[in-house]
Amino acid sequence: MAFLAHTLHRVFFEIPQDPLYTMTKLRVLAASLLMAGCLSTAYAQALRPEVAKPLQQAGDMLKAGKAKEALAKVRDADNVANKNPNEQLMVDRMRGAAAQRAGDNATAARSFEAAMASGKLSQAEQAQMAESIAFAYSQLKDNAKAGQWAQKAVSLGGNSPQLKQLQAYLQGQSGDYNAIAKDAAAAVSAAEQGGRKPDEGDLLRLADAYQHTNNAAGQSAVLEKLLAYYPKKEYWAAALGRLPRKPGFSNDRYSLDLLRLRLATGNLSKADDYMEMAQLALQAGFPSEGKMVVEKGIAAGVLGTGPEAARHKRLEDLAIKQEAEGKAGLDKDVAEAKDGNAMVLVGTQLVSFGQTDKGIALIEQGIAKDQLKRPDDAKLRLGLALLHSGKNKAKATQTLRSVQGNDGAADIARLWALLGTGA
Repeated sequence: MAFLAHTLHRVFFEIPQDPLYTMTKLRVLAASLLMAGCLSTAYAQALRPEVAKPLQQAGDMLKAGKAKEALAKVRDADNVANKNPNEQLMVDRMRGAAAQRAGDNATAARSFEAAMASGKLSQAEQAQMAESIAFAYSQLKDNAKAGQWAQKAVSLGGNSPQLKQLQAYLQGQSGDYNAIAKDAAAAVSAAEQGGRKPDEGDLLRLADAYQHTNNAAGQSAVLEKLLAYYPKKEYWAAALGRLPRKPGFSNDRYSLDLLRLRLATGNLSKADDYMEMAQLALQAGFPSEGKMVVEKGIAAGVLGTGPEAARHKRLEDLAIKQEAEGKAGLDKDVAEAKDGNAMVLVGTQLVSFGQTDKGIALIEQGIAKDQLKRPDDAKLRLGLALLHSGKNKAKATQTLRSVQGNDGAADIARLWALLGTGA
């Protein structure tokens, strides 16, 4: 699943190199904002004018995006002799904010650590400050200290998305994929048990960790969770790309089913794919479906153009011809369907011709006869027919999820259940 690893790295693991990263969330600019006019009475009364004035100027410069100039003003404030503890705290906080915005992460880390050591910050402020220190060390490539401060932030109650992102990044850098899997799995489980949708990043982390630990079953399970909670086109492409390689999967019997899922999820795009699906539908006795596929390909601008346009037209004409012949012989086919296997086949054809209710009834009769060659395949056809009817989605889902086996029927049914219910 190289695709999932790429998505994981791009969406979740890449820590922006911009020094402004997480500043507003962490509120490490609190000092500059306070000094710009929002300073609490207690702090304002504790600052002498010779300290307050350059810090005020530094705050204004920070808001104007002039971080290096702000650092110079902070130095003016720091040069004042005999600073009291509150003055030193404000200098450290302002210097840390200005340094981090200027890209001087070493100075930022030292300044914020000094502020943390003051003993004057509330627990919430400490959590924010610890998170900012962790980020500064990550920018300095000191992942050990970054991890320590990130954990400190968590112990103080920090739980921002940025902190989780940073922890995930640090775990990824460590290469301890068993630990990553354990942590991500716990986060996913906690969300689900709490009735919440798991974070997409946690699911991607878990999938990537399973990939690195060769846990194919776990990776498939996580991918299905991604389909359930975040049904994106690329996740469907990944799932459908993996399925034909699954041990025991019968590509011969379920090639058309795979193409149906690709079409339904927007992952059918090439002319050859449309042509293959239409031809397989005709061969399976579903000319209406074959015609529909050609029409969709033409509507998408994939078929009906270029040097193969004539071939596309011939296939469409063949589908139209077979559809007319099939409809004309339907009553005869229904009358001749005596055993369960034939009933399921003809019932499925009825559904494809638009006679959904009649087709469902015949499939159910075929299943009731038992002695089917492939009972799970029959349940798959019934589930798809019910889903196609749109009348009883709950029954359709229940039927699809009851399909078992290792040949591919259960996999196809489960994916259709996810697609049909969106969960």
